[in-house]
Amino acid sequence: MGIAEAFGRRRDGGLVEVGCLGGSGRTGTVLACMAVLAGVPPAEAVAWVRAAYRPEAVETAEQEAWVRWFAEWVEPIQAPLA
Repeated sequence: MGIAEAFGRRRDGGLVEVGCLGGSGRTGTVLACMAVLAGVPPAEAVAWVRAAYRPEAVETAEQEAWVRWFAEWVEPIQAPLA
């Protein structure tokens, strides 16, 4: 299941579990992408996840860059939340 699909499932009331071995790097990256889908500005998504989830979330510069890439990629298909 992709990030946008998982976000849509959660938005529609379904349960979604996001996790990786340590729960910080990849998990934080996916959560930051979901934050973008929820309307958090891409430049603030990583900081938002670190504040709301855990301070060490999104561990590398490459993961931060991936969140920015995701925000650019998903922008045309992003739909407002109901």
